Amino acid sequence: MNLDLTWRLLRGGGRRGLLGTWLTLAAVAVATALLLFAVAANSAFQARAERGAWRNPVPATSGAVAVEASRYDFVRDQAITVIDLAALPGKSPAPPPGLPRFPAPGEVWLSPALAELARELPAGELAGRYPGPEGVLGDEGLVHPGELVAVVGHAPDSPAMTAARSGDWIVAKPPVKVASLAGQPSEDAEAYRMLSLVASVLMVVPLLVFGGAAARLTVARRDQRLAALRLVGATPGQVVAMTVAEAVMVALAGALAGAVAFALAVPLLAGIEMQGGPWFAADLFPGPLVLAGVLVAVPLLVGLSAVAGLRRVVVSPLGVARRETPPAMRFVRVLALLAVLAVFPMLTRGTSVAVIAVALALAFLCINLVGPWVVGVIGRITAASARGPARLLAGRRLVDDPRAAWRTVSGVALTGFVAGFLGLLSPAAFDGDASGPPQLRVTAPAGQVAEVVGQARARLRAAGVQATVKPVKDVVVAALGSSADTATLDRARTAMAGLVPGRTPTTERDDQRFGVQLLADVRVGTIVVLSVSFLVAIASSGITAASSILDRRQTYGLLRLAGTPLEVLDRARRAETLVPLTVMGGGAILVGAFCAVPFMIGGMNVVGALTLAGCVVAGFAGVVGAGALSRPLLRSVTEDPAPRPD
Repeated sequence: MNLDLTWRLLRGGGRRGLLGTWLTLAAVAVATALLLFAVAANSAFQARAERGAWRNPVPATSGAVAVEASRYDFVRDQAITVIDLAALPGKSPAPPPGLPRFPAPGEVWLSPALAELARELPAGELAGRYPGPEGVLGDEGLVHPGELVAVVGHAPDSPAMTAARSGDWIVAKPPVKVASLAGQPSEDAEAYRMLSLVASVLMVVPLLVFGGAAARLTVARRDQRLAALRLVGATPGQVVAMTVAEAVMVALAGALAGAVAFALAVPLLAGIEMQGGPWFAADLFPGPLVLAGVLVAVPLLVGLSAVAGLRRVVVSPLGVARRETPPAMRFVRVLALLAVLAVFPMLTRGTSVAVIAVALALAFLCINLVGPWVVGVIGRITAASARGPARLLAGRRLVDDPRAAWRTVSGVALTGFVAGFLGLLSPAAFDGDASGPPQLRVTAPAGQVAEVVGQARARLRAAGVQATVKPVKDVVVAALGSSADTATLDRARTAMAGLVPGRTPTTERDDQRFGVQLLADVRVGTIVVLSVSFLVAIASSGITAASSILDRRQTYGLLRLAGTPLEVLDRARRAETLVPLTVMGGGAILVGAFCAVPFMIGGMNVVGALTLAGCVVAGFAGVVGAGALSRPLLRSVTEDPAPRPD
């Protein structure tokens, strides 16, 4: 009976009642789609770490079957991952991922992108380094599509598998005996996973807040309806059951729509380049259990949020029907935020990334907790200092329902926290960026510097590359002329390939490449997180602005009957949004900057300052734009100001 009555009331709410339902459905769909994106980012980095684990060997304590080493080569300003493998005598190790068999001595397997590049470029620029490729490496052995990878087979006693290499060399890891090629995620992969976890917190918490707020859209209309049912004899249990049924039905439909929208967006998301390239689409799809968990958790969150707002309806339905102003919220909300900020610097000292993520989430939630209290204070100050009807109306509305006013600006305010946190941490340009003519360097074995210098000169001369070769301690340096272009540099690399077994000739730019890439990826991640945050903020502002008009249409109608011009109502609506937004947005930015201080290296740079300024401008523009889009709805609900039954 309760479910049937809920469905009848949901359908019988009229055109504007159904509009409120559609707004809730749209809010849940946006929250679900972006939540799946945040969850998928973590699973995608996890998949990448697992895909590349076989290249990061774990030394065998017993039962070694092969020798493995890795190094980086470079072509056309792109990195090539080279894996040197050798089976130990009498052993038959399992092949690496993407290969049908373990490579025999002299065999070379190239990734599809590297094989295509080797065919396109002259042999002297690339193919000469990997003569006679045996086949193509499958996607199972690649971290991302288009990755350049070469797997080279050796004899176990070849110089490449026995030469000692410095463990701290940036572009090469020494050969080690392994029991299998399972390996383990590299330090770089773990670093990206930690960064993705922090980024997910910065995205997920506002999404959860937005999803919970979706249950409170058109809350005034629903409270009036449920209060009327309580007054005619409905029990508290029936009211709760009807609320949960209505919220869960709408939220489930919105969650399914959001999941479909995310699935359609995956091909576009896969094109975002990070950690060296785009993504395999399969890595971005969360597992079935994760997907099912999100589709269950979102409706439950919306249902719980809807039930949490029923206390006044259940306890005092007459007060709801008479539109009594609820009691003011308590200062303990502010104390909770101050307590979290007081312990935050201690939580970030030498703790795990999980603890840091929890601390950030608590700071987020406390801002959301203190927001309505601050809005109520702002409302009282605005009403007391009003010098015109618009400001007075805005102040009284803020005092009357601070939670609804906070829902309108909460998305942008929480985005301010993200902007303050990331703006202070936005990386500057890499300080050691190389400039000048390229110089290839390779470390020679002890006592063989002169021999390697002679061989380098002969090889470069045979390749037609003009260079000045000289030793600098134990490093052989081949300085190319200022006129050397990329093709000349690649010919020199190919000529010097294998000059020192297990070593790759590199430039200073090559040695800095991975630091530059990490900074670039942090910038991309910052843009992605801020983009998601602003999508949430703008969607939240637009949907809640329209919802608040539907909630207050009777109030607006009575004000129009009393002679209030539409322009005054619109100015009051803008004031009740922009005044708390200015205060809470600025406060959230300061809290975010405070939380970023323990992670700062140096001072704030120009990139961070511009990021923060751009976020402030975009936030205000988004809220003003969302308010402007709902102005036609305000005009529509006040065209016939006579109150009418719901």
